[in-house]
Amino acid sequence: LADANFPSASVAKAGPELIRADGLSITDLLKAILELMPLDTYSTYMAAVMDLVDSDKKKDLKTPWPEYKDILKSYEGKDVPLHLIERFEFYEQAKKSFVVIATGDTALYANLILKKGVIAPKKD
Repeated sequence: LADANFPSASVAKAGPELIRADGLSITDLLKAILELMPLDTYSTYMAAVMDLVDSDKKKDLKTPWPEYKDILKSYEGKDVPLHLIERFEFYEQAKKSFVVIATGDTALYANLILKKGVIAPKKD
């Protein structure tokens, strides 16, 4: 899930499909996605965000990460830590994703990588 500052089109040229969702926020999309897609419990992390660059760490910037954690917890039923990925490594990881969903979200450092888990069969 990419915020308005993320180079979505450039990253998508490396392989992932690009979906435009310019009028939606990442938090709204996160809720909708988690309704249908469980996260990967076998991976080293289920969700990742782009770590702040050093100069931004000194500015005490507010990120949407606490809201993401609350949403993830409400859908997963447990705390889901957000894995921090260095900025350029985040771009490389995004290039390996299945899809990049470009949003109009203007929050700083709002980008989020989700790892899809196993969809369990329905219980009778």
